[in-house]
Amino acid sequence: MSHEPRPRTVVSCTLLVIALVAGATACGSDGNPLASRPYDATDRISFNVPRGDAGKADPDKPLEIRAEESGERITDVTALDAAGRHVTGELDADGRRWHSTEPLAAGAHYTVRVSTEDEDGAPGRRVLTFDTGSPTAKKRLTVTFGPGTGTYGVGRPVTAELSRPIKDPAQRAVVERALKVDARPSVQGGWHWVDDKTLHYRPKDYWPAHATVRVRSDLDGIKVGDRLWGGKSKGVTLTIGDRVIAVTDASAHSLTLYRNGEEVKEIPVTTGKPGFETRNGVKVVLGKEYFVRMRGTSIGIAEGSSESYDLPVYYATRVTWSGEYVHAAPWSVGSQGSANVSHGCVGMSTENAEWFFDNVREGDVVQVVNSDGDTMETFGNGFGDWNLDWKEWREGSALTAGKQKIQEDTSRLRPTAV
Repeated sequence: MSHEPRPRTVVSCTLLVIALVAGATACGSDGNPLASRPYDATDRISFNVPRGDAGKADPDKPLEIRAEESGERITDVTALDAAGRHVTGELDADGRRWHSTEPLAAGAHYTVRVSTEDEDGAPGRRVLTFDTGSPTAKKRLTVTFGPGTGTYGVGRPVTAELSRPIKDPAQRAVVERALKVDARPSVQGGWHWVDDKTLHYRPKDYWPAHATVRVRSDLDGIKVGDRLWGGKSKGVTLTIGDRVIAVTDASAHSLTLYRNGEEVKEIPVTTGKPGFETRNGVKVVLGKEYFVRMRGTSIGIAEGSSESYDLPVYYATRVTWSGEYVHAAPWSVGSQGSANVSHGCVGMSTENAEWFFDNVREGDVVQVVNSDGDTMETFGNGFGDWNLDWKEWREGSALTAGKQKIQEDTSRLRPTAV
């Protein structure tokens, strides 16, 4: 019995062989851009750090990575220390060289992962670990954060007091990048240099009610300047309470307290009379004192003058260091709600002052509107931070001053312009 040939089957087999050959080529790893595993780029990439037992890297010098082979280019670099801190850097336009743009930490262990690409587009990889030596400098820069760990109102800024003054803009940028504020829920916020040794951090708006704010310094082991290195500093954790805002309308002679957006209580008050007008603007509760002895001499009133006073005051909630309070003023009850007769404080009945005292905490907001007084000082007399708009606040940052682009903490690779 004869059989007719089956050309369609032969063609199918031929196609299958071609497909298998193509598949074998696609799965190869020898310099092919479709390689499933990156090749070892050890001999194609060089570092400027000691290898093996050669010693430890000098933290004073930037980390530099170069592509040595013709046609080889660097595509990505990730440099991390054991604490999880990234090293920011720049990649040259041709992809042949990457260098760090911020100081390495002293006494740290680093892991560097470099991704490459050869002239055929095949991916390569090299991983290097190294240790940095200890700084020879004796000067250390440490940070003291405020307030201490605890619960505060939505208006309390975070403060950072440096152990040494920092004037140089580049050094300020190093310091500012290392001061970390992590809020949950997250908020937009930033540092503002009050002076050479003091920074304040606040959100664009008040802290969210019931947020958790963790503050720390990553300066330890980081070179700040010539013979100046960051030291260890203790972090703090703030818990934010209810959103409490007390608004005093000086022209209406009333204080209204809002909690989480709802009006809780309206209180008749008296504020500063002509010549002693209460400061306008946003202030923050600094503390509470059950008893304070108030004297006119403390605000510049001469003893024996017609304006002189020396009074025992109860339930005093402080809002400025110079002596402005919300407090009990039983002697002016007849004017409360109708006239302004105080020397700058917000006065109310003893009963109302006790209620206010019991319902606010450090960090709560006290805002005065419609007074003829000056606006609350931004710094130096309490926390007038919120009287700067967000644009003005960001101009006090070493990272954004002069309308520079905000540098992201997570940035690791920045190609330079061609």
